[in-house]
Order: sequence, then C-alpha cells, then structure tokens
Amino acid sequence: MGRSTLAIIAGLIFTVVASLGIDELFHALKVYPPHGAPMPEPSLNLLALSYRLVVDTAGCYIAARLAPAQPMKHALILGGIGTVLGIAGVVVAVMMRLDPLWYPILLAASSMPTAWLGGYLFVRRAAV
Repeated sequence: MGRSTLAIIAGLIFTVVASLGIDELFHALKVYPPHGAPMPEPSLNLLALSYRLVVDTAGCYIAARLAPAQPMKHALILGGIGTVLGIAGVVVAVMMRLDPLWYPILLAASSMPTAWLGGYLFVRRAAV
C-alpha cells in the first residue's frame, strides 16, 4: 500500500511541478502575460494545453513505473485524481467567469486518456 501511494504521489508531484515550472518559464520569457492578467488568446491556451498533455502523460508514466504491481491501475488512479482536480478547475472558471472555458474543460476531459497513454507506454516498454 505504501509503495503504491508513493508511486501515485510521485507522479502527481512531477505533474504539478513540471506544469507550474513551464508556466513560470513562459511568464519569464514574456510568452504569457504577467501573473493575474487574463490570457484569453486561444493560441496561448493551446500552447498550455499541449505541454500539459505531455506532462500529464509523463506523470502517469512515472506512477506506472514506480508502481509495485499493476502499473496501469496506478496510472489510471492518477488520471482519476487529475479528472477530479480538472472538474474543480472548471467549477472555479465558471464561478470566476474566466475565459476561455474550453481550456479547463479539455484539461479535465484529457486526464483519463493521458493516464491511459502514460500507463500504456510504460507497460509496452516494460514488455520489451
């Protein structure tokens, strides 16, 4: 149980730190507007979505890689956590009237597919 929990936490920490780190890099490079300023441009939201899909997949790969058994199950549990957090993000975006709304919706909707992909990539690699 302990190693399973640590595997999922490690994947989650990687996902959060990598996503926020890339966000900070784009703020520092002035690709993104300053903190607190709206970011309604579709191209910038697509950029954020694109690297988050990669980071989410990698985080679920890490959870699967560190799992003591059933790697796909661990990746999908992390995907479920991502879905719950993503839905919370949609609720916040609706309540705060943040645009574009499609961005948090796609983040929430992509959590399970990226989890499956991360788990699949590990299982496929481990089988070779």
